[in-house]
Amino acid sequence: MAKSSPSKREELRKRRGARLATPTDLGAEASRDIAGGLNAVLADVFALYLKTKNFHWHMSGPHFRDYHLLLDEQADQLYAMTDPIAERVRKVGATTLRSIGHIARVARVRDNDADFVDALDMLAELRDDNQQLTARLREVHGVCDEHQDIASASLIENWIDESERRVWFLFEASRRGSSPAA
Repeated sequence: MAKSSPSKREELRKRRGARLATPTDLGAEASRDIAGGLNAVLADVFALYLKTKNFHWHMSGPHFRDYHLLLDEQADQLYAMTDPIAERVRKVGATTLRSIGHIARVARVRDNDADFVDALDMLAELRDDNQQLTARLREVHGVCDEHQDIASASLIENWIDESERRVWFLFEASRRGSSPAA
C-alpha cells in the first residue's frame, strides 16, 4: 500500500475538519446577521408549533371539533416552515439549531404548562404568539433587505402572510357573539 504524499494527507485532513460554511456571496456579516435572525425565528416556530399541538391535544368545550381541527391545521403550517427556515440558514453559510436545548435557549415564545386552559384563552394566547411571530418575521425581513438577501426576504413574505392568516382565524374563532346594532 502506497503512502499518501504529505500534501494529499494534509488535503484530506482539511476536508475532514472543514466547517459547515456553505459558500455564499452575501459575506460574513450578512451570513451572521441573517442566520441569527432566522435561527431565532426557527426556535420560535418550533416552540409555537409545540404549544399549538399542546392546545390541540388539550382542547375541550362546546366548540371542541372546530378548534381542534383549526389548531391541527395551524400546527401543520408551522411545522412546514421549519425545514425551509433551517435550509435557508445553511444556504446563507451558517449552521442552525441543533437540539431541543438550543431551541429552549433561543425561543422567545413562552410555554404554557397549565393543567387546564380555557378554550378561548388558548386561542387568545396563540393569537398573541402568532402576532409576535409576525413582528419578528418583519424584523428579520428588514435584516435581509439590508443585506440584499432577496431569497430569504421572499420566503419571509409568505410566512408573514401565513402568520397574519393564523392571527385572523384565531381572532375570529375566539370572538364572543354580539347582538346586532339597533
